[in-house]
Amino acid sequence: MHVMERTLALLVLAAVLCGCEARPVSYGEEVRKWRAEKDAFMRGSSQSPVPEAQRAAFPPLVYFPIDPSYRTPASLDNLPNGPVVEMPTSTGQVRKMRRVGRLSFTLKGRQLTLTAFVEADENDMRRLFVPFGDLSNGTETYPGGRYLDLDRTATGIYDVDFNKAYNPFCYYNPSYDCPIPPAENRLDLPIRAGEKLAKSHR
Repeated sequence: MHVMERTLALLVLAAVLCGCEARPVSYGEEVRKWRAEKDAFMRGSSQSPVPEAQRAAFPPLVYFPIDPSYRTPASLDNLPNGPVVEMPTSTGQVRKMRRVGRLSFTLKGRQLTLTAFVEADENDMRRLFVPFGDLSNGTETYPGGRYLDLDRTATGIYDVDFNKAYNPFCYYNPSYDCPIPPAENRLDLPIRAGEKLAKSHR
């Protein structure tokens, strides 16, 4: 046996014997890792919306339990040269956004749609912004609605995962200017997944 082949065989055998072969990451672990990274960002990043003096003591974000039924594939119907819309914001301003397509998906046995946007003057189309409201707003989740970010795909099929829905930064710092989800993105059912209100804000 060639020296290289013998070395590889020994490494494989050692991995099997010690039980340290690569283990696939479960969906739950993936979401928990994503949430832990978000907590670290809120407490330690210079880009965090949390005022600097409060970051070290900032508690972990609060979420609904991870529920795979709130993760669904969606097809994007593109809107070439989509119109620019003026989206009201939390500070009473307007943000110019461009509609780039409509996401169609099935959730809880219902056919639903959400419009995806990008900043009107943004040339980078690699990420889609999906602001949405639902019937949990104001009681279990932020009154103004929540957000999803989706990485652009070549296939037009997207992973819409409400377990990764997050609150606007203005929830943590009212000086932030946060777009308010438009009427077309208001879902008439409660989305009990993703980030929710902290007990101190209910």
